[in-house]
Amino acid sequence: MKQGTPQIVTAMYDLLMYLIPQVSKFPRSQRYLLGDRLESASCDVLEMLISATYAKEKIDLLKKANVRLEQMRFYVRLCKDLKLISIHRYEVALKKINEVGMQIGGWLKSQRHRI
Repeated sequence: MKQGTPQIVTAMYDLLMYLIPQVSKFPRSQRYLLGDRLESASCDVLEMLISATYAKEKIDLLKKANVRLEQMRFYVRLCKDLKLISIHRYEVALKKINEVGMQIGGWLKSQRHRI
């Protein structure tokens, strides 16, 4: 990552780097349904966090990123329940998602105090 990249963007990038190879192993029937949804949601969060880095008004972007991250939690859980990923991979992904979620929460809290 480029020096000066916010830690939250790096954490989300790392999550994508973990998820994309997992999705590529899904059976074809789920790769293009659940896999696409999970990848799309992940990319959306990354894009929103990058946008928030440069935006003057960050709160709306961070709230949207937080909702999209919650959707990702459910997609990953569904992957586990459908046995598309192992319990271990689910736990790793969830840990990474929670890390990003805590950082979004902290960023939101700091932005609200600025108002």
